[in-house]
Amino acid sequence: MNLKKWNVYVTRQILDPAIPLISKECNVFLNDNESQSARNDLLKGVRNKDAILCTLKDTIDARVIEAAGPSLKVISTYSTGVDHVDLEEATKKGICVTTTGGVLTEATADLTLALILATSRQITRGHNLVTRKRWKKGWDPHLLLGSDIYGKVIGILGLGRIGSAVARRAKGFDMDIIYHNRSGRNIQIDEQLGAKYVTMDELAEHSDFLSIHCSLNDESFHLIDKSIFRQMKNTAFLINTARGSIINEKHLIQALMKHSIAGAGLDVFEREPLPSTSPLLKMKNVVLLPHIGSATFLTRTKMAEISAINLLNVLNGKRPIYIANPQVLISRLNKSKVK
Repeated sequence: MNLKKWNVYVTRQILDPAIPLISKECNVFLNDNESQSARNDLLKGVRNKDAILCTLKDTIDARVIEAAGPSLKVISTYSTGVDHVDLEEATKKGICVTTTGGVLTEATADLTLALILATSRQITRGHNLVTRKRWKKGWDPHLLLGSDIYGKVIGILGLGRIGSAVARRAKGFDMDIIYHNRSGRNIQIDEQLGAKYVTMDELAEHSDFLSIHCSLNDESFHLIDKSIFRQMKNTAFLINTARGSIINEKHLIQALMKHSIAGAGLDVFEREPLPSTSPLLKMKNVVLLPHIGSATFLTRTKMAEISAINLLNVLNGKRPIYIANPQVLISRLNKSKVK
């Protein structure tokens, strides 16, 4: 006899220990395709489920939430961001939306520095020169001349957890740190990192490396567009490990083609995977990565564990580790005295 209580839909296979942990207490319905659930499979799979464990590639909109029905109590996302979840609709229906919080902070900050180094010092072009057997002259005083990082200005858009971690690393290169936040100046961070709050226009104008770390929402959608590129130095580099749609990709391509900026290091794109027709693929002044900001074994494993614990905690009337809509918990506390 099956004594398991909860029914959980998992949109794709992720690292252990997520599914083994959930399976101890729940019936797990797993989409075992290699990619995320197709739309129709997702709508069918969530039906009458108590919980959904999803990834950032799954669009959990009002239609999906409605398809799940009144039994749905928690949407646990295997990500920090929730731009793929209709948070307003979930909150309206009293559904907890949980995240992996800051667990991927350090891995993403490391990758940001890797992109800064790779773009400024032409590392991928150098690698290709050697591996494709096109390095013919040995040492050459004119070969692959790049840009310095030491002593340059890094501009950080969004000085949250990841932005602050990038700033700490930038201090090791003796970079001057400027930043812009929607919420304004953070005096504590200013003092800790020697960072200076500036306007968005000043950020664009003074940055040698403009690194994006804000979340994607209505206000940040296409925030980096041609008006920003016009203000940037033609020696400046744009780095993005946040969300692709923060940049107007069409305007970025134009800026790169016109050499309005020196280059870009991108881990995220407006469409993923990047279309085979994208002009970015043929450009020499870009470094392109397949959305691997959190892709270390330790980080992705910890994300899996947190996703499972968040989900189980909500189902069992406990507080999740990270929640995107805490007002749902407050309402539940008033109704059922959540522990």
